[in-house]
Amino acid sequence: MQNQEYSVGLDIGTTKIVAIVGRRNAHGKIEVMGVGKAKSLGVHKGIVNNISQTINSIKAAVAEAQASAGVPIHKVTVGIAGKHIRSLQHSDYIMREHPDQYITEKDIEALKEQVKKLVMLPGEEIIHVLPQEYKVDSEGEIHEPVGMHGKRLEANFHVVVGQMGSIRNIARCVKEAGLEMEALTLEPLASSEAVLTKEEKEAGVAIIDIGGGTTDIAIFKDNIIRHTCVIPYGGGIITDDIKEGCSIIEKHAEQLKVKFGSSLPDMEKESTFVTIPGLHGRQDKEISLKTLAQIVGARVEEILEMVNTELKAYGAFEQKKKLIAGIVLTGGGSNLKNLRLLANYTTGFDSRIGFANEYIVNDKNQYLKGPEFATAIGLLMESLKIRDKKSYTTEVENTAEATESTPAEMVSDNGQETVSNEETGESNAERKRKGLTFGQSLMEKVKKFFEEVE
Repeated sequence: MQNQEYSVGLDIGTTKIVAIVGRRNAHGKIEVMGVGKAKSLGVHKGIVNNISQTINSIKAAVAEAQASAGVPIHKVTVGIAGKHIRSLQHSDYIMREHPDQYITEKDIEALKEQVKKLVMLPGEEIIHVLPQEYKVDSEGEIHEPVGMHGKRLEANFHVVVGQMGSIRNIARCVKEAGLEMEALTLEPLASSEAVLTKEEKEAGVAIIDIGGGTTDIAIFKDNIIRHTCVIPYGGGIITDDIKEGCSIIEKHAEQLKVKFGSSLPDMEKESTFVTIPGLHGRQDKEISLKTLAQIVGARVEEILEMVNTELKAYGAFEQKKKLIAGIVLTGGGSNLKNLRLLANYTTGFDSRIGFANEYIVNDKNQYLKGPEFATAIGLLMESLKIRDKKSYTTEVENTAEATESTPAEMVSDNGQETVSNEETGESNAERKRKGLTFGQSLMEKVKKFFEEVE
């Protein structure tokens, strides 16, 4: 029942773990049934470094989501990030056995499976094989080859690779929390599902997801994924800098960052102070908002310079590859005051904050509007897509079975009896293998008969 009615996205982040339960309504929009959130205790910079703590955090988030949704959770679509993630470009092709038949999803899957056999560095594993552009025989720049005819099917691929150990650790945590992992998705790809529009992907856009432990980047152009990477710094390192720079505890540093942190020191007054309570009877501490902004701004600028390096590596400043839609900032770190202005200045691209509730219909109190929920909502959307695809495949298979079980001798619409399989001497299975309809196979037999007579 779970597989039929609703799906679950599970975001295992550095600062928090979020489980979102949802389903599609009659209009194709997403209706969120329940949300669960727990503090992430066993994850550092997107990588699991304490199995038991991570399992407990997952259980807590899932239990809360189950309680608010009122349904049991069995399968989840999980996100992956971390500094071990890298991507590469690869071209490959297959020679089709029956070029007279049109290209199907099976051919594309066969091509993807071939790419998955690529030899990686020791300890690495392929996470995603994402087709960019196809080539059928000599015809290039094809975005959708299904339904076309051709012998050679070729494609350029964006291949996402991760450390096998990190992938196995996530899978183990999910399994030991009593869940089945439906799919593993790169987090910036999930976030892009939730906050980017088709027009932005077409025009050229970079999504910058600033999480607690990592900053994830995905670049799209002509509606195709062009570049992905993970920078091993996020909001957590800004909190650490405040803690060290102001000599305060982590809890107070986080509160300062969230409530008063700014990315542009020049826009803060030196005369404005905030008071931090002293520990165990010690004197309260006064911190200048300008000093706080200088600490925050220095680290944010460093992260944005790394983003700039990745944009240059892709070629975003070249005329052909230019990102017309600029940058979309999302993730919890994008809540920082004046971040958008600093991003505009540092990268030279126009930017906006990506809110994740555009596809949600029942978020009346705007709880899910925060950009920190972008990845979790994107994972839920990915899970719903997987479910829809499975439903469609089952439907097609059932239709095919029903066709196979139809009697060989049939009557046409005008009441005339059609020729049976025995008369043509060909089975349904043989016709299916050749990709011929009943009428086509009959025509083949007639042709053969006249050739033999001649």
